Amino acid sequence: MSEQPRTSGTSRTTAVGRRGFLTGAAAVAAAAATPALARSAAAAGPSPAAARPNILLIVTDDHPKHTDWAISQTVDWLGGNGVTFTHGHAATPLCAPSRSSILTGRHAHHHGVRNNAASRGLDQSTTVQRRLRDAGYRTGLFGKYLNSWPLADNPPHFEEWALLQPAFNAARWNIDGTVQELPGYTTNVIKNRTLAFLDKSTTDTRPWFAYVTPYASHEPNVPAPKYSDTPVPPWNGRPSVPEADRSDKPPYIREATSTLADAQELRTRQLRSLRSVDDAVRAIRDRLAALGQLENTLVVFTGDNGYTWADHGWLKKSVPYSPAHEVPFYLSWPAGGFGGGTTDGRIVANIDIAPTILDAAGIPAPAGLDGHSLLGPASRDHLLVQWWKQGAGGTGPRTWASYVAKDKQYTEYYDLHTDATGAVSGTGQVTFREYYDLAADPHQLRNLLYQATPAQEQALGIPALAARLAADRTG
Repeated sequence: MSEQPRTSGTSRTTAVGRRGFLTGAAAVAAAAATPALARSAAAAGPSPAAARPNILLIVTDDHPKHTDWAISQTVDWLGGNGVTFTHGHAATPLCAPSRSSILTGRHAHHHGVRNNAASRGLDQSTTVQRRLRDAGYRTGLFGKYLNSWPLADNPPHFEEWALLQPAFNAARWNIDGTVQELPGYTTNVIKNRTLAFLDKSTTDTRPWFAYVTPYASHEPNVPAPKYSDTPVPPWNGRPSVPEADRSDKPPYIREATSTLADAQELRTRQLRSLRSVDDAVRAIRDRLAALGQLENTLVVFTGDNGYTWADHGWLKKSVPYSPAHEVPFYLSWPAGGFGGGTTDGRIVANIDIAPTILDAAGIPAPAGLDGHSLLGPASRDHLLVQWWKQGAGGTGPRTWASYVAKDKQYTEYYDLHTDATGAVSGTGQVTFREYYDLAADPHQLRNLLYQATPAQEQALGIPALAARLAADRTG
């Protein structure tokens, strides 16, 4: 890659990288060839179609971690024959901002989609599908695109599509420009449309990019009939669910009322709805194998954001607590050296997906990306995670930004809000702060800034963290 990405706290090392994942001499050779491909592409343009991988990007909806039971076939394939990222995040835990970050490699304050109403403001010329199509890829979208995107508007830079108006059954779709209602469970429709797209590679030799985006496990989390009564493994919560004393939390959390029973009911629906996603992923994997394309297909699987299961009484997303912004995150590309069934402990995020795809395809990354390719050694010591409140009134969380590292998290809430276009207004005054020692308190039970003295804040390193967070938000 010829450009140096802009990332929060990014440092480049030689200890981690493509070869670190390899499990044999043949894999080492494959990995050694891939950086050369990227270097030659940067100098001479996109590499020949025969050498470039197909790209499969699967993004689920409101999908928290700790759901492996429901996606066991997916985990077996991508975890067993790829890379499991143990610290995967959504840089904004809300659907449209997150999906815009996935497609552009930029934070929401750079791409401008700060809330679900602002999707039309995304500069479509900056998306990964546009760059792939310009480079000769066949592009397809199957499922949800961006919240508030009008169904009649064709998604730009996709050659074919089945665009879903979010629903689980008998939904409305835009199929290659024709709006229509189709019967059936939507995850199955997405599966079948994706398989048909893959089958066209028998006559169309161009490399392809398939963006597969089922509605599961979003509310109302309706499962397919075959899974409507499937028993799920029991879950009795985690320490953050029955938290008795929330006096150190912001007002909306102090007022939250969701219970363990609420969370158990939601979790059951989510897991059941994800079973069909798992079946779809297995069908796609089997079709790739039948087509002889399994080895040279880069697959990335993640959720657009996480979800709390009544943690601190909150049963939603959009909050700075770990379950809301941590997501499942897998990558597989055997021909590129990522097929060994390894784990990667780097802090990674949705902003890294577009740079990774461009790197694999041999397409030079544009200047100003916030993410970096996961195929190389780049790493970060922390991540900027942020969220904006839409509208000035109402309840719930206010606009916030957070410094998230493996061992600590510092969050500020602000007097700021956005309008429907994503434009920001307000004083910007900090209204509440939280700091958690994640090594000692992974469930974020004790806000160490609650009633802290200036001397205690200094000892915790808060002034430096606040300065770093301010730089990240404006950088």
